[in-house]
Amino acid sequence: MARLSEQCECFAYGLSGSGSDWVTVKFMTVADQKELPDTLERVKFSCLSWTHDDRGVFYNCYPRQEGKADGTETTTNLNQKLFYHVIGTSQSEDILVAEFPDHPKWHSSATVSDDGRYVLLSITEGCEPVNRLWYCDLQQLSGGITGILPWVKLVDNFEAQYSYVTNEGSAFTFRTNLLAPRYRLINIDLQSPDPSLWTTLIPEHEKDVLGFVACVNYSFLLVNYLHDVKDVLQLHQLRTGEFLRTLPLAVGTVVGVSSRKKHADFFYQFNSFTTPGIIYHCDLTSETPEPTVFRQVEVKGFDPSDYQTVQVFYPSRDGTKVPMFLVHATGITLDSSHPVFLYGYGGFEASIQPYYNVAYLLFVRHLGGILAVANIRGGGEYGQTWHKGGCLGNKQNGFDDFQCAAEYLIHEKYTTASKLAINGASNGGLLVAACVNQRPELFGCGIAKVGVMDMLKFHKFTIGHAWTTDYGCSDNEEEFHWLIKYSPLHNLPLSSSPAPPYPAMLLLTGDHDDRVVPLHSLKYTATLQHCVGRRPGQRQPLLIRIDTKSGHGAGKPTAKAIQEEAHIFSFIAETLGLSWRD
Repeated sequence: MARLSEQCECFAYGLSGSGSDWVTVKFMTVADQKELPDTLERVKFSCLSWTHDDRGVFYNCYPRQEGKADGTETTTNLNQKLFYHVIGTSQSEDILVAEFPDHPKWHSSATVSDDGRYVLLSITEGCEPVNRLWYCDLQQLSGGITGILPWVKLVDNFEAQYSYVTNEGSAFTFRTNLLAPRYRLINIDLQSPDPSLWTTLIPEHEKDVLGFVACVNYSFLLVNYLHDVKDVLQLHQLRTGEFLRTLPLAVGTVVGVSSRKKHADFFYQFNSFTTPGIIYHCDLTSETPEPTVFRQVEVKGFDPSDYQTVQVFYPSRDGTKVPMFLVHATGITLDSSHPVFLYGYGGFEASIQPYYNVAYLLFVRHLGGILAVANIRGGGEYGQTWHKGGCLGNKQNGFDDFQCAAEYLIHEKYTTASKLAINGASNGGLLVAACVNQRPELFGCGIAKVGVMDMLKFHKFTIGHAWTTDYGCSDNEEEFHWLIKYSPLHNLPLSSSPAPPYPAMLLLTGDHDDRVVPLHSLKYTATLQHCVGRRPGQRQPLLIRIDTKSGHGAGKPTAKAIQEEAHIFSFIAETLGLSWRD
């Protein structure tokens, strides 16, 4: 996490120790890069939003708790608060501006409006894409920010999501899924806030999902759509929402945008499975604005033309067509001889789009493999309908989608079951373990990173309670019956059962993972080795890799990331019988 102040005088940035979600926020001056003494502790899942006078920043932190708070604890994270820190003061002097003592599981995030006049408060409970929306007119605070802000509750329910885009005075533009599972843009005037007076600026698309939206050069909107899991960039008029033009973009993903309403130009970064990274610059003051390459990553010895990326749509168990990307050497023969690395996630409305990964390309180039990325239900590739089709009581749909991806790859002669490795992390680790439990004969190798394995108790540890919006909760009888059917820990076969042998399994976790705590992987591995490893027909290894001074994955040092990928693909090569090719 990092944020530059409005006047570009100060830079706030977060540091995490050993990969934990706990963050320490530090500050430095931009002109001379001098570190300031200001330090903010106990920060987690926080916003960073500067007031436009550069005087201070809004941020979130948790109250102190008994025991450790270094990422090795399992204590539930509750009672997050919103503070305002004034530069040059101690954290003990920070001003509490919002708290929710009657709702300990609520999280909040503050955003200062483009004109600096308003601060908007988005309140969530869990990971469902819905939020309450409150605001405060900072101009009405004659004495400045001195305590709990006089919040006006514009939306005070959890029925839809509202994300701030920009405002012209009291007229605000929001991206929302209200009556629009693929999202739309609406205008709300704070002077006339009744929902009957809200208007649509850009309606929901008939198929594509409206992604990020940014205001540039005061009068334009940079609008992103997701079309069959591929990004599209458009320019629209802010005042009317009118479509102006589509910006040229190859098949891939816009991974970052740098823009401000007051600036006439903007930058965006693009990558794909075979594009390491290109930063484009576009100046809207020219008569015919065209993006130009500002920076481009060049990888010595890498030729994108050596690789081919295709997208297929395969049928799932219930007939739903599921998209899947395949990346392989140009001109391969489909003769069932190729090892496949099949990746999936399928949760929390997260869309898995094309992205550049050196380890994947090494697998394709030097192990003769095929990369397959299945966009299974539970993600956000087609909006909320796709998400809801693979969460809560529909979670099995995502598992079916993934297993049908494997069956498709075998049926179409890309590979065989014995040469098929599956991989996923976090919710994707759950996916891998559940699918191996259900169809062990379908895979040659399973790699489950930092997975959620105990679906009956996940809500009791750190931030796990927030995931009940996607999984359900075993404290509820109906939801218990959803979870017990696929919980990886509770669906391993008994050592005396006639179930087929398991593929090679490698689980990975970090000792400072306070997102999905290590006990998930540890309990699953112990039970796996006890129940499956003791069976006389089990020949493939069932291992766990426990990294030290490592968390859920974000911010991992390059050396650690390289070592981890080397271990993963060495394990795959060894267990699938692959040989290195120069």
